[in-house]
Amino acid sequence: MSDSKVYKDYFFDEPVFDLHDGGYVPLQKAEVPEQPLNIPEILKPDKVNGNDVYYTITAQEGETQILPGDKTKTWGYNASILGTTIVLKKGVHYHVHLVNKLSEVTTFHWHGLNVTGPIVDGGPHAPVYPGGSRDIDFTLDQPAQTDWIHPHPCPNTARQVWNGLAAAVVVTDDIEAKLPFPRNYGVDDIPVILQDRSYHNNQLDYKADYDMDGTLGKYALVNGTINGVFNVTTQRIRLRILNGSDRREWRLHFDDDHEFTQIASDGGTLPAPVKFTKLMLTCAERAEVIVDFGDKKPGDVVTLMTDDIPIMKFKIGDYQPVDITLPEQLTTIDTPEVTPGLPVTRTVMSGMDDNVRLDGKLFDMQRIDRRQKIGDTVLWDVVNTNDMEGGMIHPFHMHGCQFLVLSRNGKEPYPNEHGWKDTIGVNAGETVRIAVQFTKFGVYMYHCHILEHEDTGMMAQIEAYDPNVKHEYHLISMDEMNHPQNNK
Repeated sequence: MSDSKVYKDYFFDEPVFDLHDGGYVPLQKAEVPEQPLNIPEILKPDKVNGNDVYYTITAQEGETQILPGDKTKTWGYNASILGTTIVLKKGVHYHVHLVNKLSEVTTFHWHGLNVTGPIVDGGPHAPVYPGGSRDIDFTLDQPAQTDWIHPHPCPNTARQVWNGLAAAVVVTDDIEAKLPFPRNYGVDDIPVILQDRSYHNNQLDYKADYDMDGTLGKYALVNGTINGVFNVTTQRIRLRILNGSDRREWRLHFDDDHEFTQIASDGGTLPAPVKFTKLMLTCAERAEVIVDFGDKKPGDVVTLMTDDIPIMKFKIGDYQPVDITLPEQLTTIDTPEVTPGLPVTRTVMSGMDDNVRLDGKLFDMQRIDRRQKIGDTVLWDVVNTNDMEGGMIHPFHMHGCQFLVLSRNGKEPYPNEHGWKDTIGVNAGETVRIAVQFTKFGVYMYHCHILEHEDTGMMAQIEAYDPNVKHEYHLISMDEMNHPQNNK
């Protein structure tokens, strides 16, 4: 890839950007004083015993100072809002004690982790009831990447995320650790969790703001902070950007059109660095970027924008100049050999509002919609049948795997889509071809990641199976998940 190529395009189809929706809620500049950007603390292990690491993750209620005046009642993981950042390393065996201190059932979904399903994966079949707990364990066997944990209870995922449940998960490995990336957490390596919220007398009111096509808020929050400021003390910083919104698309750029370099996507390091001045993320997508402020001097301020709204500032301080050049090749990703003799799997996202469907059906927790053998590499065509006029982008997410994007309507993927992905925005009228392989057994969800669409039923289930090993699953119903006392 040419070292001089800088992309200045959002790539997605502009006529179906969310800002054209009839129910679109434009972001507003909040009359809130600037405040230090919240950098979530790193979760500390309960204990470490050789290669076994023990964590406790608690979903809890709290209060957070978001706007002047009364604090906002919020939810978080081991924190009042969002959550402590969970750092995992490839090859380590993790034991996780999941605790629910909320007043309703929730689940703990590891978005992006390659773990068994449905229980460890944390979809709707793995409820944790109020006052209850669940213990899971897994050995991590995937490359370095930025993932996240969020609730996944049907049909309340969107509301629980809206209340604040979303935490960054940072996966590390020895190979990525050798690359010249910033990696001092909180100093030059920071999570950037993008969300939008509205407040009513400083409180959240999901019912008042609800939109079946995806709930939007008036104010932009980064890591739960409005008008956040990050003090830059190093020339280069790494931003682990997550679109953690229920619905909103984020079209990111700096106010001075400052260049930045994407080094990783959902599933880890890209084959080659990609330079941008603009970056668009649909719901649940991640992008790791490096910003080099070597052309700035102490006292300068650079503002991160989405469309024409400022969302956070970088205040440049004293830093030690460095001269670091990223290698032209960061990693090698071989296109997997498709298992011969298998048909292309076609899945169709259709409709809007209460007419959304996946393959013409609504989700049924007790129905297996597809089966795929572990180790097979299967071509999937992910189709969005919305019209270009008045339609929308549907972000498609698969649990339990990372996939490779092969084409969009038969053409090349976007320049930053040559790495592993678990979520892909599909334009209206578009077919995205992906190569899918499962390495773990389980029942997994695949769905639109506009959270209100997911809750409405734009979701299905696939069983990844090993023909030599039989696994039994108890697929609970939605009623059993939400009202276990009715099924005793």
